[in-house]
Amino acid sequence: MTTRLIIAAVTVASLLAAPAFAANRKVDIINKTGSVMTSFFASSTGTDSWEEDMLDNDTLANGETLEADIDDGTKACIYDFKAVFADGDTVIKKKVNVCEISTFTFTQ
Repeated sequence: MTTRLIIAAVTVASLLAAPAFAANRKVDIINKTGSVMTSFFASSTGTDSWEEDMLDNDTLANGETLEADIDDGTKACIYDFKAVFADGDTVIKKKVNVCEISTFTFTQ
């Protein structure tokens, strides 16, 4: 009987702890470039095309933050980021682990 109670307790504890280990793919994208960001894309590394623009016809001024839900349903953690700016610059950052970070800052 004691063995069953221990197994039950371990099972319940592991079920309660599971959400704590779930990968959080929400990342605050911070613009500190001095320029207005006009588009932001995040696509799973190895994908041949960019996903939809997460700014969705909005802009991200210098100093502003976009709360981006990077989860595309694949459970992937490694993504490539692409930011397009009003001054014509495009910045691509490859292999960002969105499961391990909570903020990502674009700088000059």
